[in-house]
Parts: sequence; C-alpha cells; structure tokens
Amino acid sequence: MTSTWTEPANTPTALLLLGRGSDPASERGVDCPGELPPPSDPDLAARAAAAKAALGTRVFVLGHHYQRDEVIQFADVTGDSFKLAREAAARPEAEYIVFCGVHFMAESADILTTDAQRVVLPDLAAGCSMADMAALPQVESAWEVLADAGVAGSTVPVTYMNSSADIKGFVGRNGGVVCTSSNAERALSWAFDRGQRVLFLPDQHLGRNTAVLQMGLDADDCVLYDPHKPGGGLTEKQLREAKMILWRGHCSVHGRFTLDSVNEVRNRVPGVRVLVHPESRYEVVTAADEVGSTEYIIKAVEAAPAGSAWAIGTELNLVRRLAKAHPDKQIMFLDRTVCYCSTMNRIDLPHLVWALEELVAGRMVNQITVDPETARYARAALDQMLALPGGGGPTSRQNNNWV
Repeated sequence: MTSTWTEPANTPTALLLLGRGSDPASERGVDCPGELPPPSDPDLAARAAAAKAALGTRVFVLGHHYQRDEVIQFADVTGDSFKLAREAAARPEAEYIVFCGVHFMAESADILTTDAQRVVLPDLAAGCSMADMAALPQVESAWEVLADAGVAGSTVPVTYMNSSADIKGFVGRNGGVVCTSSNAERALSWAFDRGQRVLFLPDQHLGRNTAVLQMGLDADDCVLYDPHKPGGGLTEKQLREAKMILWRGHCSVHGRFTLDSVNEVRNRVPGVRVLVHPESRYEVVTAADEVGSTEYIIKAVEAAPAGSAWAIGTELNLVRRLAKAHPDKQIMFLDRTVCYCSTMNRIDLPHLVWALEELVAGRMVNQITVDPETARYARAALDQMLALPGGGGPTSRQNNNWV
C-alpha cells in the first residue's frame, strides 16, 4: 500500500537543523577533521559500517527513537533514554558505548555501566533544553527557599529521567527518586507516602499531568516554581499549602503542541485518533484520545487496525519513521510545521563516522563521565525507581487512555 504520509512544512529553523544553512553564533560542538561528504552520501554510510565492523563487539551503539534515520540504521538497539542506558549496562563486554542521543542520556549510561566501559557522545552539543532548565545551583537555591519556608523536611524531590546527573544526584542525596514518563504516577505515589509534598523536576507538564489526571489532585494543589524569580515567584504560604511544586521547565518539542493543533486535525481528518506524549501541555493531553511514552506510542500504532488514522504529538523523526513502517495506516504529525528536537538532531552521520573512526584509530573522543560522588547518589535515585512496586516499569490507566 502506498504511504499516506504528508511531510510538514519546512521553516527556516527546520532547514537549519537539517544542515541546509548555518548559524555560527549558535552552533557548537566538535569538528569532524577533513572534508566529509553530506549525510546522504553513500560513502559516508559505508565508512560508518566499516568502522563499526572493525570495532566488532568492542562497540555498542545506542540509538534514541528521536534520532535521524541515517543514524538509527547503525544502532544495535533503539529505545527511550532509560531503556538504552540499561541495555548498555547489560553489555559489559562492550568497551565503548556510543550513545546517539543527548548528554543526560549518556550520563545515565555512564552511571549504570562498569568503570571499564567508556561512553561516547558523537557531538558534545547534543544537550537537552529541558534538562538545562534545571541547573544544580538553581535547585540547591530552591531547596534553601523551601527550608526557609519550613517545608524542605516534608518535601520529597522527584526528577524526571530527562535531567542532568547533577540533578539526579541532588535527588538521591535528599531521599528522592527518578521517574520516567511511564512510571511517574508510581514514583509520585511513593513520594507522597514519605512526604507532604513533592518538588518535581524539571518538566512542569509531566508533573502536572500526572498529579491531576492520573492521581486526582486538584490543579490548585500545584504551584509553579520559577528559578529566575526571587523565592521562585511564590510566597511561603503557597509553598506550605502546595502538594506539587512544579519546576518551570518544559520540552521544546512537546511543549509546542497546542489545543488548536488538536482541533484542527480533528476537523480535517474525520475519525482521527490523537496520541500525544505526556510532556505535552495539560490542555493538549486532556483533549487527546491517548497519552503515553515513546515506547507506548510505538506499540499503539503497531497494534492499530489497518485504515485507522493517527495524529501523533511527539518528535518528527519518530512520527515519520512510524508512518514509513505502517503504510496501511494514515499517520500524521500533530503540528502542521516541522518540529525536530534541535539538540537530538545534532547527532548526524558525519559526527557518528568521526567518532567511530577515531575509536578505530585508538583515539578516545567525547567521553562522557560523571564524577564518583554524583554518580553514587544518582545511582541511588535510579535504584529507588527500580525498587518501586512493579519494578519501575510502565503502568496503565484507563482514565484518558494514559499508558
């Protein structure tokens, strides 16, 4: 069957992310020595394959779902951030872990793997805007604000997997837990058994959606802490009365989907099912038919009947890949314009080739390391997640079809 996929409209920013243009003022990262062909050049793919073959079992390549197809084809395993970090830990024989993702993901892999393994990020500029919205000095300052309000002792910190090792370490030092988009409800339930309120980092939308839509809290139980305002922009009374202190952070991709996007696609495509990631805004999640993690989105589309129509609110590379894999279904991007994860998209074939060929030559490049003390406390918070009832894995809920 011929695919029904329609490519969203390009924007100047999208073209820049595809490499069709440059912005010297903002582009950072490593240089690839020599004149490399463009990503579409088959010689570049051949070089990646040759370098990977030369390294053999010494290298294990991880590919996040949001990576470009040109990169994902060389991944030994694909998945979300935590799955990939655990897959790396399950391959102790691999000397090099080449993580095609973003910085916080590579940090998690370094925390979970052995000291003998070395984690490589092909482009050091592949960060995460959400993770960067919660820096350790900001969070430590916020904790002092909570202490001055007399509530730090009754507050349990919970951080989303999409956070730096420093933040995971902070949470571990203060008796908290890490969560994923699949087990956030379980992590919050654990936290509320141990404290009166939660400081949720760094994604306000996942925290709010989980607390209100899955756990039945009232929207007024949630307050938004802005690290750029004195006292977070909150009064001591607000902090004392809050059950959820949400950090003012968000995903630059999922945060752009709007209620107008949902209404527009419903008017345009009769019978379409709207499926979004829980990092999306509250009004988008409540208007969607189904809500779930990247792994759930993939499984939902795989299980859908032929001929069904789906508007998916997550990163474009994944949505395009699903449309290609399921030509018997009408799969479309929830937004009418292109929306890549700008930092995830930094990992391209030239950087992957460069990293692999350097390893073949015996040169270690772009190694990601977490200092031992931070790693110890971050590991404690991750282990606490794995110790949650159900092993820290996915949970399902019929309300709003959130899985």
